[in-house]
Amino acid sequence: MDIPLKDTARESRGAGMAAKPDQTQYALGEQIGFFLRQANQRHVSIFASLISEKLTTTQWAALVKLRDLQPCSQGNLGRETAMDMATIKGVVDRLVKRGLVHTAPDPADARRLVLTLTDEGEATVDRNLSIALEISQETLGPLTAAERMMLMELLQKIC
Repeated sequence: MDIPLKDTARESRGAGMAAKPDQTQYALGEQIGFFLRQANQRHVSIFASLISEKLTTTQWAALVKLRDLQPCSQGNLGRETAMDMATIKGVVDRLVKRGLVHTAPDPADARRLVLTLTDEGEATVDRNLSIALEISQETLGPLTAAERMMLMELLQKIC
């Protein structure tokens, strides 16, 4: 379904002047990107207020996915968390500095790093799993159960 853009060209012209059909006004507050950005800002704010380890949303995503995949390459972790190579490198570097992730050369390809969680990384995930679920619940709080399911389905469809 197309979302119509507001056509104000007709309103701004005098009576009797025909509007060009392709003349529309871009209204930021009516754009999907605007709403997605606001929803993300709300989620990040909730996340920052509740997570107990001073983690960012990208660091949390990397830790949780690494727990599922380990050992895995940095590139694979980036693909699995929908982060580009520069972003995942920065995230991994910060997690290594915090002692949450261990890197080692891949025995099959020394150019590639293999990542695993440290014991502290595992403990960090364990301590925050219930909080992460609470964050998701609070983010979706204004929606009914049916709306939550619909939102998730629609977002998956456009991703």
